[in-house]
Amino acid sequence: MTQAQNPLLLDGGSLDARSLMNIAARGGRVAIAPAGLDRMAATRDIILQAVARRIPIYGVTTGLGSRATEALSEAELSTFSLQTLRGRAHASGPPLPVVIVRAAMILRLNTLLSGAAGASPDIAHGLAAAINAGLTPVVGEIGSVGASDLLLGATMGLALCGEGLMTDAAGRVAPAAACLAQAKLSPLKLGPRDGLALCSHDAFSAAAAAFGLVGSRRALGSVEMATALSFEAFRANVSPFREDVLALRPQPGEDAAAASLRRWLDGSSLLQPNAARRIQDPLSFRNAVHVHGAAHHANDVLERVVTVQINGAPDNPVVLAATGEIVSSGNFLTPHATIALEAASRGLCMAAVLQTARIARLLSDRLTGLAMFLSPGSAAPNGLAPVIKISESILSAMMARAAPVAIWPSAGADGVEDAITQSLQAGQNLAAVVEGLERITAIELMVAAQAIELRGTQAGLNPALAAVLAFTRSLSPALLHDRPLGREIDSLTAALGRGAFARLA
Repeated sequence: MTQAQNPLLLDGGSLDARSLMNIAARGGRVAIAPAGLDRMAATRDIILQAVARRIPIYGVTTGLGSRATEALSEAELSTFSLQTLRGRAHASGPPLPVVIVRAAMILRLNTLLSGAAGASPDIAHGLAAAINAGLTPVVGEIGSVGASDLLLGATMGLALCGEGLMTDAAGRVAPAAACLAQAKLSPLKLGPRDGLALCSHDAFSAAAAAFGLVGSRRALGSVEMATALSFEAFRANVSPFREDVLALRPQPGEDAAAASLRRWLDGSSLLQPNAARRIQDPLSFRNAVHVHGAAHHANDVLERVVTVQINGAPDNPVVLAATGEIVSSGNFLTPHATIALEAASRGLCMAAVLQTARIARLLSDRLTGLAMFLSPGSAAPNGLAPVIKISESILSAMMARAAPVAIWPSAGADGVEDAITQSLQAGQNLAAVVEGLERITAIELMVAAQAIELRGTQAGLNPALAAVLAFTRSLSPALLHDRPLGREIDSLTAALGRGAFARLA
């Protein structure tokens, strides 16, 4: 992993999704704001006083789940935190990507700094040390239902205590104790409340939501870029995204979508009077801004939810420093995240539907006035016709992943934990939708580039859009004869995913 020059300062209140993704993906370091440690120390004292007085506190002096009414014995108090992790570290299945687990570690560290968990400041120091050493617990992807990421959090926490597996900075998987020793770190030593603080949180769901947000923003920007190229290819009518037209029925997000298209087409010959070939274009052109606007709005809502989620306290119970109280909380449940993630997925699917339709329209000689299937001549009679099958196949898979997750009543903890949200699954679904959308965008770029060149209108493009055309052609040359296009679509998709096209704007 590449080390960032400046550490990301975590203070429990100002983390944003993009910073989280950058530091998790690039192997950067974190630092802890002293004020956050002060808050943790203050609430830790409240916890320790309550333990000394044997005040009933969920998961501290009592059992968990269905055993919440049972007081812990003196012997149980001394080992309960570690036993809390061992009894719940059951995450199974293929390991989550290192970047997601690393993001979850950073997120949990950040939310601990609110002080609401009442955890020891030593836990924060231990998390920061592991993050900065490039150590990442191996955590199976199965086990979260959205009533906190309990089993995943416990698996992560137990590895920090030296039990389980870790991936080191070089990408090697080894026993956690050996990884910690090699990095000259000691396993975490847990006191009261620390085990629950390490497992009962939504850091994995929040990490998936944050990554989904960043990916959704990137993918939607790429769709707008490809849409502009298709407008040029089709010689479409630009009047539907005029400001005065949209002002007649202003919906959230449409102004941002229209502004994006106008930037890509600024200075284009398409903006000249009578440049459009038709008075009325197919809806996949005419309503692009409306659909993109809805997706922008969904992303805006998701961003508000994610910002709260990655900075707020997901703990139960919570320690209120101002009053000295330790009270029951439901902040671990994440319905807002699930709903917002699903809305973002649906918004991107709507954009993909229009993309697939535009690709089909560009392949039609009846609608474009160009050669059927954008074939340049008899030497390539099939032209680009087969790529519509790829787009339709991807779209079908996207629709399946954008379906609502199951939120039926849970049978957990003998009926005590009877609500779930499946936010982690919703975040994983959004990631799959983003990947599919970028693949369809790659196809739209390929098709639109072919149409523009057959039409011979390259000279009238906005300079940034001309750069997009040139970059597209560097990865996928003009189709002069039939050839396999799968690897070229893969290359374009990869470039979109790493943001290479976005840098041309």
